[in-house]
Amino acid sequence: MIDRADVEELIFRVAECAFRYHPSRSATEPGYTVEEDVAWCVEPLSSKEGVDAEALARRIQLLITNPTADRRAFIEEWESRSQ
Repeated sequence: MIDRADVEELIFRVAECAFRYHPSRSATEPGYTVEEDVAWCVEPLSSKEGVDAEALARRIQLLITNPTADRRAFIEEWESRSQ
């Protein structure tokens, strides 16, 4: 089982990055990359047993960049892993 605090941190980070993202952000903020945000989001769980950090990163990138992504399913999945 994964620590609930780590899961809450993951969900918070994904939400914050998704809220701040816009397609032209790299043009308005020189040096910004979505990959940087993804790495920051994955960090709390990247070294945890049973977590595929690469798959998690791909999913998070979609959650950040796609405004129609199903974030509720992501939240429910990770909350269930910490109970």
